[in-house]
Amino acid sequence: MEPIWTAGLMTGTSLDGSIDAALLRTDGERIFEFGPARLAPYDASTRALLAETLAAARLWAFEGPEPAIFREAEERLTRAQAEAVRALVEEEGPGMAKLGAVGFHGQTVLHRAPKSGLPGRTRQLGDGGLMSRMLGGTKVVYDFRSADVAAGGNGAPLAPVYHAALLERSVCGPETAVLNLGGVANFSWRAPDGRLFACDTGPASAPIDDWVRGHGLGEMDKDGALARKGRVDEARLAGLLKHPFFAAPPPKSLDRFDFPAAMAEGLSPEDGAALLTAFVGATVGLGLDHLPQRPSRLIVSGGGRRNPAIMEALAERAGVEALRAEDLGWRGDMVEAECFAFLAARTLRGLPISFPETTGAPHPLAGGRLAEAD
Repeated sequence: MEPIWTAGLMTGTSLDGSIDAALLRTDGERIFEFGPARLAPYDASTRALLAETLAAARLWAFEGPEPAIFREAEERLTRAQAEAVRALVEEEGPGMAKLGAVGFHGQTVLHRAPKSGLPGRTRQLGDGGLMSRMLGGTKVVYDFRSADVAAGGNGAPLAPVYHAALLERSVCGPETAVLNLGGVANFSWRAPDGRLFACDTGPASAPIDDWVRGHGLGEMDKDGALARKGRVDEARLAGLLKHPFFAAPPPKSLDRFDFPAAMAEGLSPEDGAALLTAFVGATVGLGLDHLPQRPSRLIVSGGGRRNPAIMEALAERAGVEALRAEDLGWRGDMVEAECFAFLAARTLRGLPISFPETTGAPHPLAGGRLAEAD
């Protein structure tokens, strides 16, 4: 396949209130060109609706009929994200007529990893058919995770095959892994034999953000200022690290709320932020310990890379050199959106997007459903 322009969309579990939209020219194996990208904020009512939807999803817990709010939220976010694509492609990109496909991840509202012989479950809100119609019949690839989960995989993470393309473009060897710090932290590593390894390591920004909001101190720990004023309760941290998730080998995955802000309950705002921040660094280190060869350097994308306290915790507690994505010329805020642009091209070609060592799938699996005009 000749390289095509694809658009990728991502709204993460950290609920930062924005749509990440990015253009990529790719054949699903190589990155030929990075196109324009932008953050498109949701309006206040949509942000509130999504927060209410996540709360409803936790109460639902995959039991019984889906909450009615899912339908309203799905239509609202689909329309908003379709408009974000249109604006980006028409105002800064090649125009809708030259757009080959959209990779539409949707909003994860609940995710349960397989365990104890029980299959996993995952739910992303996003109406690919509606988006395709809104974009004049443009091909829209969506629902990327369900096929993997149905086959017994974790359904996450899906970024490793794109991270591998970035590493190859930057001529990085097995000493380097990619770490994404969104609501949850996950890494990707390419072995010398070309196999991809990946897993969620633990929480990243989600519990820190929830802790700060819960104390009425803003939406996030800006610049790690609160954590830097606090002191880590090392005994409590050691207890948290005994959770069986961290001893389990990859592949493995988490929901945003599996490790909540309540881990710091009873501590001052400063000490709680310090504990939750140290927990991020320590759990990344435990995840890396499971690899056949431990990388010495992490290239960090996602919003967490902007928090100096988290970056320091990676160096101190994971024992690695932590570089921001921008240090390699990557767009740290857009790596996940670019990823779904890349995966859209792979889906069009029937190429796999998940692998035994990344999601636990039984074999390399294609994924994503295709919506387009009849």
